Amino acid sequence: MKFSAHLGYLWNHLPLPDAIYKAKNAGFDAVDCHFPYAENPDLVKSALTETGLPMIGINTPLGSQTGDFGLAAVPGREADAKATIDEAIAYAAAINATHVHVMAGNVKGSKAQQCFMGNLRYAVAQAAMHHLTILIEPLNPRSNPAYFLQDMQSAIQIIDTVEAPNLKLLFDCFHAQIIRGDLLKQIEELLPYIDHIHIAGVPHRGEPHLSEVNYAWLLPEIYKLGYVGYISAEYAPMGETVEVGLSWLSQMSVENND
Repeated sequence: MKFSAHLGYLWNHLPLPDAIYKAKNAGFDAVDCHFPYAENPDLVKSALTETGLPMIGINTPLGSQTGDFGLAAVPGREADAKATIDEAIAYAAAINATHVHVMAGNVKGSKAQQCFMGNLRYAVAQAAMHHLTILIEPLNPRSNPAYFLQDMQSAIQIIDTVEAPNLKLLFDCFHAQIIRGDLLKQIEELLPYIDHIHIAGVPHRGEPHLSEVNYAWLLPEIYKLGYVGYISAEYAPMGETVEVGLSWLSQMSVENND
């Protein structure tokens, strides 16, 4: 198993380069984050190079207006959406990241779907020039009631319709458990589409071992199915410090080596 520290949550009080060093010292194999744009990409790239940790992915910016939560599916904001895609791809290329998650936004309806697919076609074409993969991620309707993409089948339909080899699914176990459950079966069905996996405790999004999901059992089973990517720890620490809450990482690493 290969674990990535999601620095949107872990050590997020530190400058991103410092958080990268923390992730390395904690035993993670990679990092990813949400919105690194305020950070100097040269400093981020230097920290990645010195630690040897790959940056798996970043998100497109949320947008400039109050309430924006991504723009790619928002009709009438196509120019703004393309600008966020361009910004994300340029930053990802500058730090040698491998993925960009294109955020859809808080919007509903058939026009939103057509808008989303149009912007995704633009994103995959731009990303291909930098050998980047574009990700889309369904968010559960309990935590994100207004978000456009809220179920796996809609995401698969979009991927099949856009039909680009560098458009893949980000499977977030926290969201997927709340949406449907039966995680291993879902992953087995969707494995050809999945290029990255997130984990967090359910229902509170805390440490993975504080969860109704038995990740100690689930994660090895996912790799048995043939998954070869990273497992990203995208959770909000519930303990006093991140380090205290990282006991799950050493335990799973030891179990994996037995």
